Amino acid sequence: MTDRAFAVVRAGALTTVQDLGRPGHAHLGVPHSGALDPYASGLVNRLVGNPADAAVLETTVDGCAVRPRCAVTVAVGGAPCPVTVDGRPAGWGTAVRVPAGAVLEVGTAVRGLRCYVAFAGGVAPDPVLGSRSTDLLSGLGPAPLRDGAVLPLGPAPSSAPGAPPAPAPGVVPWPGPPRELVLGVRLGPRDDWFTRRALSTFATHAYRVSPASNRIGLRTEGPPLERAVAGELPSEGMVLGAVQVPPDGRPVVFLADHPTTGGYPVVAVVRERDLAAAAQAVPGTPVRFVPTGP
Repeated sequence: MTDRAFAVVRAGALTTVQDLGRPGHAHLGVPHSGALDPYASGLVNRLVGNPADAAVLETTVDGCAVRPRCAVTVAVGGAPCPVTVDGRPAGWGTAVRVPAGAVLEVGTAVRGLRCYVAFAGGVAPDPVLGSRSTDLLSGLGPAPLRDGAVLPLGPAPSSAPGAPPAPAPGVVPWPGPPRELVLGVRLGPRDDWFTRRALSTFATHAYRVSPASNRIGLRTEGPPLERAVAGELPSEGMVLGAVQVPPDGRPVVFLADHPTTGGYPVVAVVRERDLAAAAQAVPGTPVRFVPTGP
């Protein structure tokens, strides 16, 4: 019987297993989790014939290297990066056949932060609450990859590998990492905790992505937002994309592994479709918050 698994040769700075996450458990204190760039995750899955919810590897900055124990079709996408198979250049953003025992090397991102690696059949550790995603905040799901670890693969898909959907005219099929991160927001629910001047600053000044950002939240550097209300809130529910303002006054955008409750006021909530770009925004990237209406 074919050993459908792969061994980790080089884990990289942070490589995790991610699928579409585990929504619907916030009342239990369980974050959504899942791929930070679900668009890229879905594309690499399609390239190898997987359903969109198959688990993939999400790398951070410096990629990873793995050795499949069986011949398998893979695809690497997300942040552009060099890809090799046993030292020979291979395609990025396309299906690649990797022989059993060969080393697939996903190199350092040339632009952006996170690469996605799909294997035909999907990465298949045991699911937790219906998802195989690694959740860095709660610790649910498989641990981040370690050198020497062995992860199982699911059965080879019956469908043939697909192609990315045809882009609209003038739209590239693989969006590049943003030179400027523009986040559409809806103000509230606690915008009344900030002065009018602070709300004007929030909507008109450019912030920058902080190096302290991670899968829990995109932290920003820039002008602090002045509070109109002193004190702190009782803990209340937090949603994906919530823009929380801690005591230093600098907005934090909650991403996939965000806490489900918090006591700092939320000045606005980012449109979910804008959050994928945040996954690829490198430290120093300009950030603009654009109110989209009531």
